[in-house]
Amino acid sequence: MIKILELFGGIGAPRKALINLGIDHKAIDYVEIDERRVRAYNALYDHRHKPQSVVGYNLKPDILVHGSPCQDFSRARMRWGARDGGEGEKSSLLGETVKIVRNMGVWRPRIIVWENVKGVLDRDMVGAFYDYIEDLNEMGYRTSFDVLNAMDFGIPQRRERVFAISTLDGNSFDFNALERKPAAHIDEFLERDVNDEKYMITVPSMTSKIAEINPDGIAGYSRTLDVIDTHCWTITERQDRCPNAGIIKLAPKRYRYLTEREVWRLMGFSDEDFDSVARKFPTREGKRNATLYAMAGNSIVVNVLEAIFKELLRTK
Repeated sequence: MIKILELFGGIGAPRKALINLGIDHKAIDYVEIDERRVRAYNALYDHRHKPQSVVGYNLKPDILVHGSPCQDFSRARMRWGARDGGEGEKSSLLGETVKIVRNMGVWRPRIIVWENVKGVLDRDMVGAFYDYIEDLNEMGYRTSFDVLNAMDFGIPQRRERVFAISTLDGNSFDFNALERKPAAHIDEFLERDVNDEKYMITVPSMTSKIAEINPDGIAGYSRTLDVIDTHCWTITERQDRCPNAGIIKLAPKRYRYLTEREVWRLMGFSDEDFDSVARKFPTREGKRNATLYAMAGNSIVVNVLEAIFKELLRTK
């Protein structure tokens, strides 16, 4: 049985991936400070977890999965401090994961999986990422990382994320060995006959940014809303902003946002999963459900995790 610990656990994409693969596992704990995400996780996996912070946490899993909030990471280098500046300076949430692993002593997770936005490799952020890798190396881990796109794992969403796999067995993880498959067509993920006005794009500040209506764009504003054809773009916390994951064309000059159910599907969750959580967070009449959008946008694509776990457990 594989024991897994989820830090910054969100709606439990790692747990969902193991369930889909039929892998015998035990979630020894789930750590998430956002109360809404905790309620969603409990609804999906029939638990009674309460919000808790990763700070000072200590447990003994086989696999530790984490992905500190990207906004925290953007500040991590400044807060992490110089590498010789002492343990007390490493105050970012990314650093908390390092402390957690170090506090486990001689017994440490065999595998650590970390996911975050592609921007962590930018020049002003990559230093903190390399500090993280070096700290794990000092504890005996060997870390490999790559940028993975959900499009390569069956999901029609152009979503690129950095995945770092750290292992204690001395072997590098081979990202080239991951089982890939072409993205399905977006039509397989869309709901039929969506005509509810709450999904229609009618606000002038948004319609003016639709690329095929205003191909020259707005003076001084380079971002546009693009019509979805075969796939969408990165799903984030909100769809009612520009840019977003893309919009659906219903008729000439009539467009809609992706629905809450559609973005959950595009993150690899089933309709049954969505319904379980939606019952906990009812949608107000005539309004879109910002909570359900945010939960999906902050998650990890389940299909990508399935490929990673399949390869990890094949070789370990």
